[in-house]
Amino acid sequence: MLQKFYKYHGAGNDFLLVDNRDGRLSLSPEQVRCLCDRHIGFGADGVMLLERSETKDFRMVFFNPDGSGGMMCGNGGRCIVAFAADLGVVSGNFPVEFEAPDGPHTAVILNDPKNPRTSGNTRSIRLKMRDVNGVKDYPAEDAFFLDTGTRHFVKFVSGIEDYPVREQGRELRSDNRFAPEGTNVNFVEPVILSEAKDILRVRTFEKGVEDETLACGTGIVASAVAACHKGIVGHVSPDGRVSYNVRASISDLEVDFVPEGKGVDFKAKDIWLTGPAVFVGTMECFI
Repeated sequence: MLQKFYKYHGAGNDFLLVDNRDGRLSLSPEQVRCLCDRHIGFGADGVMLLERSETKDFRMVFFNPDGSGGMMCGNGGRCIVAFAADLGVVSGNFPVEFEAPDGPHTAVILNDPKNPRTSGNTRSIRLKMRDVNGVKDYPAEDAFFLDTGTRHFVKFVSGIEDYPVREQGRELRSDNRFAPEGTNVNFVEPVILSEAKDILRVRTFEKGVEDETLACGTGIVASAVAACHKGIVGHVSPDGRVSYNVRASISDLEVDFVPEGKGVDFKAKDIWLTGPAVFVGTMECFI
């Protein structure tokens, strides 16, 4: 069967998407691995199927490039919302609701690529993430473990631009503390600027990809929540909402949420991730 794929990226995290509302396509792990291979396939950080939902606008099915699935992807979530809008499944005039591996999500399309003030095929999308109930501290490592739809180990470091992310990430990703599922690993450093003290620089090693990616949406959320739990002050609005600007490799994103409690009782509620979703192009292959 000749299958059409649509390529999008969110802050450099790239994905192959398929309109599978007719339910005809079923991908094996081997097929996913071949599609995502950057030498013998199209190359991507993951594959997503947009499928019908009985209760929401659509259902998101996500696969890592190693063929595994069952987790949320924040950058992928924004991209599939843009894809749904391009297909006419949803309208930018209303909130979008969809099913994902970690539960239901809501998104808002903040702009439209046909708007002359918007660059090219880029949309800015605000995506509601799942709440975080609890953060595990590792004080000796200046690190934290939490689940934002995907499991993340967040480590605060100095000199992040030269930090050995691949080597350290590969080691920590399979640490016995996180067995058997493993974990994504985020390395974070606050950016000290006189005019802004709420910027975090984040680099992420992603399991499933088994390498550093240009961005990781759930990791960016985890890094912002961990920063708040650690006591790094972001921008605080009058209603107590906290926000952080997060700098990935090629894009800046924003995370905002309502923190509750302290220490072992810390929680983050009503979490939103805002960032770009960019349409790249289409391709076809036999599946």
